[in-house]
Amino acid sequence: MIVPIALLLLAYLIGGIPFGYVLVWLKTGKDVRAMGSGNIGATNVLRTTGRAVGILTLLLDIAKGYLAVWLMMRGTQGDLRWASVAALAVLLGHAFPVYLKFQGGKAVASFVGAFLCLAPAAVGVCALIFVATVAWSRYISLGSILSAGVFPFIVAMFAYPDWPVIAAALLASTLVIWRHRSNIERLRAGKENVFRFGGKKA
Repeated sequence: MIVPIALLLLAYLIGGIPFGYVLVWLKTGKDVRAMGSGNIGATNVLRTTGRAVGILTLLLDIAKGYLAVWLMMRGTQGDLRWASVAALAVLLGHAFPVYLKFQGGKAVASFVGAFLCLAPAAVGVCALIFVATVAWSRYISLGSILSAGVFPFIVAMFAYPDWPVIAAALLASTLVIWRHRSNIERLRAGKENVFRFGGKKA
């Protein structure tokens, strides 16, 4: 029992590593929370600091989600119950990082990384939904919200009868959508930022 509990704490701490904040500070000396939307995630980093830093933030946030779940799988001989809880822990770490006084990001990239380890086929399907939605609407937030909304159902199709993974997918999707509540308000008001891949020049 000690090992999985320790790995859960580690998952939270890994999730809390604010790569966007650190990379923007290293490149510009500025606090990304005072720039653009104020979010530490890859989309705001891309808009405010450039493609290279934005893409690196995205990859690192995905990697930390995958790593946290992979470590739990290794430490518990593949126990899906503990691995599913680790997925939630890494998302909570990203959304509420102890390093930034619990003011973090929306956990989308870490969500992707965690479930790439747990349910890769479902992530692949939802990635297609995300890309199609963004291509049609040009709203990153809408793609994230729709993909998160359908994700538990897609997981159920691929992961049944692994109920811990389905339960974790439902809770994780709820967290991601809740973290996008300000985006939902802006989408309703027609004031949401339109995505442009160019962002700021690196």
